[in-house]
Amino acid sequence: MRLGKDVFHDQRISDKNRRKFVKLMKAYKLLIDLYEVDDYMVCATSAMRESNNGREIADEVKQDVGLKIQIIDGNKEADLINIALWSYIDHRPYLHIDVGGGSTELNIYQNQKKIASKSFKIGSVRALDNGKSPKVWTAMRNFIRENVDQKHRITCIGTGGNINKVFELSNPRKNKRYLDLAKIKEIKSYLEGFSYEERINVLNLNPDRADVIIPASNIYLAAMEAANASKMIVPDVGLKDGVMNVLYERNKSKVSTL
Repeated sequence: MRLGKDVFHDQRISDKNRRKFVKLMKAYKLLIDLYEVDDYMVCATSAMRESNNGREIADEVKQDVGLKIQIIDGNKEADLINIALWSYIDHRPYLHIDVGGGSTELNIYQNQKKIASKSFKIGSVRALDNGKSPKVWTAMRNFIRENVDQKHRITCIGTGGNINKVFELSNPRKNKRYLDLAKIKEIKSYLEGFSYEERINVLNLNPDRADVIIPASNIYLAAMEAANASKMIVPDVGLKDGVMNVLYERNKSKVSTL
């Protein structure tokens, strides 16, 4: 629904989108009931946690719809995503970059341990609507430079819908799940050659992807360049995969007794 478009401008979710959001949650609740779902997890990220009426809306959904929404902070969001990333992380240094609509989560790993983590208020929708915030971009770059050992080549891991689409547009070889820095720049330049309408009608991008994919690419590139990284693994996992892992762990004992 792109709730962040309201929040990043007015610090609150509009009445119109509030009503639409509650209707959407009712639709999900009907599907949960229809399929007799035993367990679920609903997570709200930057838009609702930064909105001054986000908690109020979550309470309304719980009372009127019967769904409990967890408004998670940036660290919790990163932790959930990281659960799904462990199979890609070995002893070598990695910088994980997850770009959402309103925030970017950065995690740095060494010897299979997270050594630094921080959430920044830079996201694809926020960058599209508000332009660049120099202080935040500088803070992100400084965090990376201060925590990445420049003596050793680091590999980036990119998650989020936009980097997955960039990867898809790169026409990757079978079983190849990485992008070079030069290739990301090439795809970004290619996208900039099309208008918003052309990205939808010629490249078949979804309308809510066609406008934010270039701002998102800028964030990934800025992080990679600050880390002096030339390679990014794109594993096609995200918050939803972490949530599914949590649900599996929470319910596996029930399955074993069936």
